[in-house]
Amino acid sequence: MAQKPKWVVAKEQDRRAAARETVWLFGLHAVRDALSNPMRERVRLVLTKNAADRLGEVLPASGMAPEIADPRRFPAPLDPGSVHQGAALEVRPLDWGRLDDLARPGGNAPLLVLLDRVTDPHNVGAILRSAEVFGARAVVAPSRHSAPETGALAKTASGALERQPYLRVGNLGDAMQRLKALDYMLIGLDGEAEDGLQTAAPGLAGRPTAIVLGAEGPGLRARTRELCDRMVRIDAAGTFGSLNVSNAAAVALFALSAGRDA
Repeated sequence: MAQKPKWVVAKEQDRRAAARETVWLFGLHAVRDALSNPMRERVRLVLTKNAADRLGEVLPASGMAPEIADPRRFPAPLDPGSVHQGAALEVRPLDWGRLDDLARPGGNAPLLVLLDRVTDPHNVGAILRSAEVFGARAVVAPSRHSAPETGALAKTASGALERQPYLRVGNLGDAMQRLKALDYMLIGLDGEAEDGLQTAAPGLAGRPTAIVLGAEGPGLRARTRELCDRMVRIDAAGTFGSLNVSNAAAVALFALSAGRDA
């Protein structure tokens, strides 16, 4: 039997290593939704008695036997500032599959969100909430220099992490080119762009569309900007004023979501 090339072996090893990584989710809402998610691989559950009572029927339905802990000596390895409400769940990251499968047009024109080096888990969590509300097919970010799946992200997402695909890809530019091959329009947000979002939105309703947002401050990188088909701005009512990336994503999703499926 022919030997596998070294790069194939390395890729398989990386995939297996990633599968072994675990994440601690915390807070009653995040833990409840993860326990209810059949896609979520769960490892260890730590609860105070009060938290176990508050989770109600979700707990026996999950099939997990929790460790009941003293709230004064909560054993889960969380950051000291984590507001865990007596609930912590060790899980493996979700596997949402391949970008091409998630993004493939079908039904009405799908909507995606692409994040270029947005590293703040609170911003990404809020974007996942907005993406779920407005029916985006997925939120896509690069594997490096982006917010990984963490307890802080899950808590901010308020359950959306369990339902809204958050796909991290090896190279965002390559992903953008694959989306172009699927007939997506790539719309970058930039406060200095000539065209306004409200002007652009009606012409995009029937077309698969990806909103591309950069980190606050640096904005979109040069290659990301070059791959966008069009740059638009969100108009402010006054002379001054700007939105953080999660608020900008919510406004853009609202403007572009009419007539689309999830």
